[in-house]
Amino acid sequence: MKINKSNRVQNILGIDYPIVQAPMNWITNAEMVAAVSNAGGLGILGFNAGPDAKDDNVPLSQKIRNEIREIQSLTDKPFGINLYSPPEGTEVDNVFVRTTLNVAFEEGVKIIVAVGEVNRNIFREIKERNGVIIFRELNPTVSSAKIAEENGVDIIVATGYDEGGHIPQRAIGTFSIVPTIVDAVKIPVLATGGINEVRGVRAAFALGAEGVFVGTRFIVSEECPASDEAKQDIILSKAEDLLMVSSLQRSTPHKSAREFADMYKNGISSDDVEAEITKRGGIRTGMLDGKVEEGIVSVNTAIDSIKEIKSVEGIVKDLMADFLEK
Repeated sequence: MKINKSNRVQNILGIDYPIVQAPMNWITNAEMVAAVSNAGGLGILGFNAGPDAKDDNVPLSQKIRNEIREIQSLTDKPFGINLYSPPEGTEVDNVFVRTTLNVAFEEGVKIIVAVGEVNRNIFREIKERNGVIIFRELNPTVSSAKIAEENGVDIIVATGYDEGGHIPQRAIGTFSIVPTIVDAVKIPVLATGGINEVRGVRAAFALGAEGVFVGTRFIVSEECPASDEAKQDIILSKAEDLLMVSSLQRSTPHKSAREFADMYKNGISSDDVEAEITKRGGIRTGMLDGKVEEGIVSVNTAIDSIKEIKSVEGIVKDLMADFLEK
């Protein structure tokens, strides 16, 4: 298959390669975001990122501003920031939404990765402030993709059930959802869910995607702030061993993860299990702090293909092999 080496994703975002790093909660920081952008992709600053994330004495606006400025000191390439896109009508009173948007635009960050639900009001505000919107609906549908396109979204992320993090509530795999969304909209689509190597990239493009949105593979990078324990755990784990700890998350198998999986399997509601996961620290405990037995290690279903820790640049080159100058 011949791949267009200069496509709409690259042109819209001003990047060398059509690869966007997923904004993983707790598991990003300035160094990682800058490394992705410097390697030619698009780094995204996630929630709870950086050394100030755990400090309750630092105001939210300052936490975000500090990390943005640190990224800007490490790269002159484009990067973006993650924004929760809540149900319409709730955004006005959402302090996190308002603070993230205001600080991002004050600091000159124009690329917003809106994750959640279609929210026309947020989309309109971002476009009025000359922003670029990458929208990832948590539970992707054709109807929502079309509404997002009509309301100014520049790029859609088609999320397959194979992904890490909070997974869609409909068990539609990446191979199924990507062409469905591609056929529904005229704007470019990023594929996400189980893309850890170049064969996944090629498959995504064969299905009509114009780029990929990658999380799990970047966790196992030198620059990712995830602990060495979590990185080695991902390398040593197999997809067949993964546990559904709730309807929203899967994890590698360890003490707490097995307890959560048993709770969920034995009829405790997903919401109640999620509350217990949050109480014990979730991926912050399991992946950032390295206490894999006490938290969870959330990954996609293609972890068998992750064999080693590499630099972000090395990962980008591996995934974007078809776009490199020969």
